[in-house]
Amino acid sequence: MPTSQPTAASYFPAMHSALGGLETLLSAANTPFAGHNVIAGAIAPYVERLRESMKAWEHKFEVDSRLTVSQTSGFPSYESVLSLENDSKNAASRLAEIPEMSDLKSEMVDHILRYKTFPTQIRKQLSERSYFERVERGSFFNAHVLPQTIRVSVNPKNRRPYYVVTWGTYDGPNALPMIYMATIEDSSERMCRALVTSDGRLNPDIRIDLPVGGLLNHDYAAAFDRFAESNCDFALSLVTIATNLDKDFDFLHPKQLRRFIIGPFYSTAVEGESSGVSDLLQRTRSPHREDPWLLTWTTQEVFSKHEKAARRGLWSFDPARDEFHIETRNLECLQQGVSSFEKHILVPHETYQALYATREAEKFFGGFKIHTLSGNQVISGV
Repeated sequence: MPTSQPTAASYFPAMHSALGGLETLLSAANTPFAGHNVIAGAIAPYVERLRESMKAWEHKFEVDSRLTVSQTSGFPSYESVLSLENDSKNAASRLAEIPEMSDLKSEMVDHILRYKTFPTQIRKQLSERSYFERVERGSFFNAHVLPQTIRVSVNPKNRRPYYVVTWGTYDGPNALPMIYMATIEDSSERMCRALVTSDGRLNPDIRIDLPVGGLLNHDYAAAFDRFAESNCDFALSLVTIATNLDKDFDFLHPKQLRRFIIGPFYSTAVEGESSGVSDLLQRTRSPHREDPWLLTWTTQEVFSKHEKAARRGLWSFDPARDEFHIETRNLECLQQGVSSFEKHILVPHETYQALYATREAEKFFGGFKIHTLSGNQVISGV
């Protein structure tokens, strides 16, 4: 995967603006997730993690002026993700080696007064101290973000409890942050007895403080964590992941699986990105507005169309299995292994106008649902 060193003065402001715009879109009244608050609520914490990662990378860039960005996705490389994760684990020990911030500031003042020169080494220690303090308290989009249960309810038709579970992964080969969201029914006798009342409702006597770390059913929680980590690659289709989940857990039944792929991100700050888009953005640059950028993302979904009932014999047990719908009338759905998908693009309003003025933008925007960012507002469906 080709990488490059970004122009930090342009890259970080553009990325902060893009991710801030995405957060605004998730909370807006006219969001594409309107009527689906659970979806918007599921995605938002991961976008916030990504924003925190970007702030940390920006801070680290001030320390050592190093950050590699994928020319394909426009996001920091997988190595950058692992480096940040490692710094987070070692933050406490590194802070113990660096003097306190107040002591460093006193040393800096003393050095300037005594030697009449700028204390470069002390300034570097100040930056390192500040960086590791941020990293120690941060919550970042790591290589893998463990699953958590964000909703619990009951399917009134079959009286099974079901969970909405989310997890995240930063795909290495493609340098793309991805968020998974699964709706899973649980037919295990213990959980059905504990969570479902005799009239098919969620047991009000059971207190569940959401979100819950991991799968709510602790009998399968550790195995589910391992499954999520080993079945999260971008190369795997959703139908493959859903089918694997169905086969690996006899009493867990995936009814819906969604994947949100954030990126690619295009800006003039990353050299070597898709030449057509990069050239187009370069032509729209103006000293009177922020550097142009585009943030794209894709939502994919696969759902169960039928459940083959379990069969119990005298000496055997065949668990219930799901059959998943693939929209075969749509070639892209067939290729992706999904029931449906959508492509979205977020662009600053002024950049959107400038792009259309070139008379070449329509071929790029084709197939995307467009959202424009103007100040603190996002307009969808332009």
